[in-house]
Amino acid sequence: MEPIAILIYRVIDIYFYIVIANVIISWLVAFNIINTYNQFVAMILYATRRLTDPLLNPIRRFLPNLGGVDVSPIVLILLLLFIQDSLRVYFFNF
Repeated sequence: MEPIAILIYRVIDIYFYIVIANVIISWLVAFNIINTYNQFVAMILYATRRLTDPLLNPIRRFLPNLGGVDVSPIVLILLLLFIQDSLRVYFFNF
């Protein structure tokens, strides 16, 4: 059971960085620092949105509208860290 827990832990770790990349890229697009007409930028933005939106959209529906501030990535990151900490306590014993 421990190898499966390690795999889940690592997948959550990679997904954490994908969420961070999505937030940073969306900020850069919002402030017109990078251009979405660039095919490489558009491809990365598309990929990160396709990977993160399935988990972010239910959180966005649950949270109240805070104007232009999207706090759903923060909530998702906290949930991911909670799951990782739970795996660490129950399977890795530290």
